[in-house]
Amino acid sequence: MSSRRARAALAVLALASAALLTACGPNAGSGSGAADSGPDSSQVQQMQQKVDAADSAAAQADDNATQDNN
Repeated sequence: MSSRRARAALAVLALASAALLTACGPNAGSGSGAADSGPDSSQVQQMQQKVDAADSAAAQADDNATQDNN
């Protein structure tokens, strides 16, 4: 695995971990209403966009590494 791809994979893992921590953190279930029980849809959408961007960057880095190796 190229170092670029490894860094991109690590970024995806970090973003996914952040999303899980946001959803399952200490304040996730302590609110008084359903709206406080986890991330709202805008937070989920933002995290999904970040994961998609990291995935795209990983694919681009992999493509670049493949081209450099040929």
